[in-house]
Amino acid sequence: MEIKLKTNNSTANLILDTLEKNKQALVFVNTKRSAEKTAEDTSKKINVDSRELYELSEKALNVLARPTKQCERLAYCLKKGIAFHHAGLHTKQRDLIEDNFKNGLIKIICATPTLAYGMDLPAYRVILKDLRRYGYRGLQFIPVLEYLQMAGRAGRPKFDSQGEAIAVCSSEAEKEKIWQRYILGEPEEIFSKLAVEPVLRTYLLSLIASDFVNSKKDIFSFFNKTFWAYQFEDIERLELIIESMLNLLTEWGFIISSKKDDFQSADKVSDEKYEATLTGKRVAELYIDPLSAYNLTTAIKMTAGKKTEAFSFLQIVSHTLEMMPFLRVRTKEYDDIQEELLKHGDCLLEKEPDIYDIEYGDFLNSIKTALMLNEWVDEKDDEYLLEKYSIRPGELRVKVNIANWLLYATEELARILKFKDIIKETTKLRLRLKHGAKEELLALLKLRDIGRARARKMHNYGI
Repeated sequence: MEIKLKTNNSTANLILDTLEKNKQALVFVNTKRSAEKTAEDTSKKINVDSRELYELSEKALNVLARPTKQCERLAYCLKKGIAFHHAGLHTKQRDLIEDNFKNGLIKIICATPTLAYGMDLPAYRVILKDLRRYGYRGLQFIPVLEYLQMAGRAGRPKFDSQGEAIAVCSSEAEKEKIWQRYILGEPEEIFSKLAVEPVLRTYLLSLIASDFVNSKKDIFSFFNKTFWAYQFEDIERLELIIESMLNLLTEWGFIISSKKDDFQSADKVSDEKYEATLTGKRVAELYIDPLSAYNLTTAIKMTAGKKTEAFSFLQIVSHTLEMMPFLRVRTKEYDDIQEELLKHGDCLLEKEPDIYDIEYGDFLNSIKTALMLNEWVDEKDDEYLLEKYSIRPGELRVKVNIANWLLYATEELARILKFKDIIKETTKLRLRLKHGAKEELLALLKLRDIGRARARKMHNYGI
C-alpha cells in the first residue's frame, strides 16, 4: 500500500503513469459526478486513435434511443480507452465497460464503489482518490472493510503476480491519519442483519409459510441458534422481539395461530402453533416485505367505489421500503410537488399524513418518485427525466423494474382478494412501465421489434 500527497494533477498523473506501464487501473471516487469528471479530465490528456475503441464508443452512445449528455460523455472517454462506472449507467453500458476492461481494450475505469464488491478484474493498480463520503454526519471516512474491498481489487491472482493500491491525500497530517486508520487499523465488527426489523419479519414469515417451523417453541429454538442470538446474548428479550413480530404478522392477516392453554413445565413455552394464510404464503413467495404487502392490500381494499388512475398505483408502490431511496423533494420543488399532490389527491390509495407528522417527508418523496414514473409512462425520454428529476438512465431502469415487481405483487394480492378490476389496470400499467409508453401504443408494442419511438411514429401516421 502506498500513500501519495495530492498535487494539482496527482490522480491524473498516476493514471498516465499506469498507461505508460501498459497496465490497467481502477480509480475509486465518492460520487457519480466525480467519477465522470475524473474520467473526462484525464481523457483530455490522452491521444489515442483506435478503431476498436471508436466502435465501442458508438455502441455505448447508442444504447438508448436518444443518447443523453451522460452517454455522450461516456462515448468521448471510451474513445481514449477510459470509462466511468456507476449505478446511473444503463446495464448494457456497464456490461460493455466490464467486458472490455477484462479483455484489455479499456485501460482505466473511474468508479464509485459499485466495482469494489465481487468483481474479479485485471487491475494492476487501484487509485483511491477519495476515502471520505458524505453521510448523515457530513463528510466522514469510509469503513476499513470498504477500504479493504477496494484495495483488494488490485493485483488479482488470476491476472497479476503483484498489485498496487495507492491512496491520494492532501497533507502530511491526512497521510498519517490514513496510515493509522486503514493500514494499521482493524476492520469493523460484522453485525447480523436479522436485527433489522424488515429482515426479521420477512424471514419469520418465510419460515412459517414454508413449514420449516410452525410452533413458538420451534421458532425460538431456531433463532436461538443464529448469529443474531449469539451477538444479542439476551435470549429473553430476543424472544419478546420475535413474539411481537408474530403478533404483527397475525394482525396483518399473514399468519394464524392455534393456542393451547397448557404450558410445558420445563421451559414455560406455550405450545402455540402458527400457519400461514393464503395471502401470507403468496407474500412469502413474492419475497416482499410484509409491511409493504400489508400496505398494498390496504390500498387494494380502498379502490372499492373509488376513482383510480395510473398515478394511484404508482404512488402506492413508490411508498414502500423496496423503492427506497425515494427521489428527494428539494426546498425549491416543495410548492410544485404540493400542487401536483392537489391534482392527484382524490385518487390516492393511502391517507395523506399530517404535514407535521414525521412520516410526511417520506410521503412527499413518494409523490415525487411516482410523478417521475408517471412521466416515464407518458413517454418522456431519459434526457428529460435526467434534467427534471436528476435520475440517470441506470437508476431509472432500477426504479422501473422494482415498480414492475411491486405492481405484479399488487396484481397477485388483488387476485386473492378478488378485486378483478385492479388486475386489468395493473397489467396495463406494467406493460406501460416496461416500454415507457401511453396506453394507446400497447397494441403496437406487442409486435416484434417495435419499441416506443417506432410505435409512436406508427400511431401518429394512423396505424
